[in-house]
Amino acid sequence: MLFDFGGVLTTSPFEAFASYERERGLPEGFLRQVNATNPDDNAWARLERGQLSVAGFDDAFATEAAMAGHRVPGTDILDLLAGELRPAMINAIATIRATGRFSTGLLTNNAAPLVDSFPGWDTLADQFDVVVESSRIGVRKPDPRFYDVALEGLGITPSEAVFLDDLGVNLKPARAMGMATIKVTNPDEALGELGKILGMQLT
Repeated sequence: MLFDFGGVLTTSPFEAFASYERERGLPEGFLRQVNATNPDDNAWARLERGQLSVAGFDDAFATEAAMAGHRVPGTDILDLLAGELRPAMINAIATIRATGRFSTGLLTNNAAPLVDSFPGWDTLADQFDVVVESSRIGVRKPDPRFYDVALEGLGITPSEAVFLDDLGVNLKPARAMGMATIKVTNPDEALGELGKILGMQLT
């Protein structure tokens, strides 16, 4: 079982993005628009591959945002990323692990300094057999190589995997590889779908 972190195990940062935009009079969806422009080589992508420091991201993102019409410091965006853990998801993972039938992996595009400061990160990471972090391996979702690292670490084939993520762009390559995929919009609905696949009650 493969789980994304932000937006799956935690509340979605997009909610914080929307609040920030409203408070500062930015166009709706502006921050996501900046992140979606040149998605393989923009400041966000380079940060998540470990190619930019936090200070470097601050400058690079601000420049990209200014080019899109509104200068926004990169550190402002990083401050919006820390969501709250979803207890239902954490409990479901514990239930899955308790059966002894399934291995679990945590797959996250991240910036190492930020994750290291997330309260309880080490305890959370210990709940997974494999943790794959983009900033530590230099590859990020949706690059298929990212998923290969997770599958190899768990010793499973794509057809044996179920992957949960809140972004369709990350699910598409996993599905093409042969994984079952679940888009997490409503956590309870996602766990209900996962429970059906596993033949377990998770909600």
